[in-house]
Amino acid sequence: MSNFALPPCPTPCENGVLVPLSDFGGHGASVLYKAWVCTDPDCGYNIKIRNGEIHLNEEIHQGRISRDR
Repeated sequence: MSNFALPPCPTPCENGVLVPLSDFGGHGASVLYKAWVCTDPDCGYNIKIRNGEIHLNEEIHQGRISRDR
């Protein structure tokens, strides 16, 4: 990752910065910066890209822990 400053959270939380998250697409290709979330867990601000559409502040769910096969 190159050296760049993470953007501040655009909400009044004043504690967090937005960090990028990556994922894999439906055919296995990597998708960089698919989502951005605030680092303050009490804030929960997030931006996600799904099927070319931008979604703001969707509920954040706990992920599953995957195990090696």
